[in-house]
Amino acid sequence: MYAIVNGKIIMPDKVLENKVLVFNKQIVEISDEVPANHEVIDARGNYVAPGLIDVHVHGSCGADTMDQSVEAIQTISEGIVKNGVTSFLPTTMTMSPEDIYGALKVVRECMSKEFDGAKVMGAHMEGPFINAIYKGAQPEQYIVKPSYKFIEDYTDVIKLVSYAPEMDDDYSFTKEVKDKTDITLSIGHTNATYDQAMEAIDYGVSHVTHLFNAMTPLNHREPGVVGAALTSNCYCEMIADKIHINKSLFQFVLDNKGKHKVVLITDSMRAGCMKDGKYDLGGQDVYVKDGAARLESGSLAGSVLTLNKAVYNFLQNTNATINEAIHMASLNPATSIGIDDYKGSLHVGKDADISIFDEEMNCHLAISEGRIIFNHLA
Repeated sequence: MYAIVNGKIIMPDKVLENKVLVFNKQIVEISDEVPANHEVIDARGNYVAPGLIDVHVHGSCGADTMDQSVEAIQTISEGIVKNGVTSFLPTTMTMSPEDIYGALKVVRECMSKEFDGAKVMGAHMEGPFINAIYKGAQPEQYIVKPSYKFIEDYTDVIKLVSYAPEMDDDYSFTKEVKDKTDITLSIGHTNATYDQAMEAIDYGVSHVTHLFNAMTPLNHREPGVVGAALTSNCYCEMIADKIHINKSLFQFVLDNKGKHKVVLITDSMRAGCMKDGKYDLGGQDVYVKDGAARLESGSLAGSVLTLNKAVYNFLQNTNATINEAIHMASLNPATSIGIDDYKGSLHVGKDADISIFDEEMNCHLAISEGRIIFNHLA
């Protein structure tokens, strides 16, 4: 049993001071004093927050989900935990069915493993059901139409699917996924009109992949997918690196979506946490310079953002409070994929997924289900 003292405890609606967070595998209580026979962790005045959850991360630290190896997922897991991420969805991309299935099988295997890093909660399948017009860094030759048959053997591991709903004939894929699974559907890499996007949302789509990027833009006569995202009840992912989205729009999105519907993500590729240089994504060369990852054509190819930095960037450029911004990277993503009954906040009874951050959102300690998996407090 552990007790964290001298911390500012981040709850969804407030910050608690002069309280003690007591936990074992789950959060036991928030109390006024340290119970007897508990190991004490001194937070040293830092923020005690729920562990961050990245629902859109391809890779980091030189590894990528499409490497199709347990070692690659472990490398990502143990790398991103240093940024306070305690749960994540390894994210696939548009490649051959064999490669996608190979990656999903590895993610399935990793879901039951206990790494000294962030916990694998399932997979985010980004593509191959996308529109070539907005393919971004996804290889066009592997794009196919949405098909339930394509995913039916992997519905136990897939938690989130990014797809272009206008490619889904009569929304049959959308309807079947919503009828048969708990998978969250997300609009992304799409040329959908506003009306098509809203129709998909009516059929159960509840999430939008990296808002503004790789989708039809907001226009006063054709509001596009951005218009549908901002005027519906969907969760909206944001890559808050100030490169994918101008920082001046962070507040605009927050004003339109509200604090409960913004989901901060990284969309990080294998160059995350690495030096500038040449890397690859889906067999394509990617050049990382000055915090941006681009194909030779100049197209952005994922990011090298870390999730704690995304929270910090959002804090610096909006009127969001510290507890609101942190929950955009913890409770909101958990809710968007249906795991918020046991992840995403420091409520009693939830898993003891805890990260300790300083004012600049540097992570000093991370705990997953009661296990200390990163400790830089010393």
